[in-house]
Amino acid sequence: MKKRFENEDFNPNGVGLKNGNFIGLPFDGKKAEVILFPVPWDVTVSYGEGTALAPAKILEASAQLDLFDLDLKDVWKRGIYFQPVNDAVLQIRHELRPKATAYIDFLENGGQVSDNPEMQKILAEINQQCEAMNFFVYRETKKLLELGKLVGLVGGDHSTPLGYLKALSEKYERFGVLQIDAHLDLRNAYEGFTYSHASVFYNAMQLPEIKKLVQVGIRDCCEEEVELSRNNDKIEVYFDQQLKEKQYKGENWDEQCEEIISELPGNVYISFDVDGLDSKLCPATGTPVPGGLEFNQSIYLFKKVLESGRRIIGFDVCETGNAEWDANVAARLLYKLCCLAG
Repeated sequence: MKKRFENEDFNPNGVGLKNGNFIGLPFDGKKAEVILFPVPWDVTVSYGEGTALAPAKILEASAQLDLFDLDLKDVWKRGIYFQPVNDAVLQIRHELRPKATAYIDFLENGGQVSDNPEMQKILAEINQQCEAMNFFVYRETKKLLELGKLVGLVGGDHSTPLGYLKALSEKYERFGVLQIDAHLDLRNAYEGFTYSHASVFYNAMQLPEIKKLVQVGIRDCCEEEVELSRNNDKIEVYFDQQLKEKQYKGENWDEQCEEIISELPGNVYISFDVDGLDSKLCPATGTPVPGGLEFNQSIYLFKKVLESGRRIIGFDVCETGNAEWDANVAARLLYKLCCLAG
């Protein structure tokens, strides 16, 4: 952890300030060690939309969080800054989302894209703009990494971290990804979208610097994804059903965390899709699934990563619904990850 910043005028025990900053903290982008980078994008979502609006909702909800952390004293002093949402990216999302909805409805009603020039045009446009979004994320996160910042990406849907993972792959020769999720996200160009939210780790695993992908809480996937994971020794899956059944037989979460973490290399990136949690915690997420982890189960796992001597080099929190309660939960996840990472 770098030098911590002092600000005599800021009272961490005072009223939560609505000053436009994360949890009302007194830091700007230059002084903060941790930068939260919002990506307001959910163009390819195949069920519930609205996660593009989550970054602004999370920032708003954060004003009522308290700063005391049970594990790390005064950790907020390292500096956390939530960058403004990029309005140009959000505007492109607003323009593309109705087109994507029409395209997905066409597919779900049995339409054949190869027979429909209009749908071919929509698909090509969305793929092109998703690629541009990925480059935007790559370019901006690379700049932040070069400034020595620790970056936490705030989605948006789960397609959004791909550019950030590429930037990290240019900084670190090897690292692993710990993914909390209800879904494997290993589909190849799901629904024709090369950069679908359901394809993010199919794409990410093309980066040779990612030496291991450990997926936890999985409970909704297709046979093709399962076969892909079983045939790739760089992927380890911990299905929610199997974790729970072992717990029913007496295996505790601490033991399971030890096993999960043993699969990871020294540098770890955490990718947190909030639908990996029990759906009562983020019910407005795009694709909620029964089952999942409790909030403190997740935090315990991340603490165990650090206790093992590994380092959290970056993280994302994605798929938060555009709702007050979901934003509240996501803000707390982000704060804890800001505390633990680096």
